[in-house]
Amino acid sequence: MTTKAHETEPRYFSSLRLGEKHVSAGRTVTEADVVLFAGLSGDFNSLHTDDEWVRANTEYRGRIAHGLLVLAMSSGLRTPGLDQLHVLGFLNTERAMVAPTYPGDTLYVTQMITALRPSRSRPGAGIVTIEVETATQDGTVVQRGTDVLLVGGKDES
Repeated sequence: MTTKAHETEPRYFSSLRLGEKHVSAGRTVTEADVVLFAGLSGDFNSLHTDDEWVRANTEYRGRIAHGLLVLAMSSGLRTPGLDQLHVLGFLNTERAMVAPTYPGDTLYVTQMITALRPSRSRPGAGIVTIEVETATQDGTVVQRGTDVLLVGGKDES
């Protein structure tokens, strides 16, 4: 029997544990991703659009992906163990962009639960802080930071 993503059991706040660590599936950043994100965001900075300018004016070997593109991709990567969270709200995200991501790099995200606090306004629900580290195929960390989520209790719908 095949289970579809929407048919899996949700994970509620009460099932989460400090120190839980999860690693995502991989996702390769393509040239098309960078071009489409430039069009979507309006960010046509030469760092993302002009190989010759980048090589002449920076230490990078070529165009780099937008930091916000990498953040968006890393946020969407399938992560068994966390994909089933009963998320009621995405409260905060912080990222430091610590190394470049190039078209052709494959991203992996490691997420670890670092804080759990019951919600003061929603019985059974809680605030979950997740440490996030995004790395490429060779282990180079390109972003690190935190996400803060409101995760529902079993009675939340």
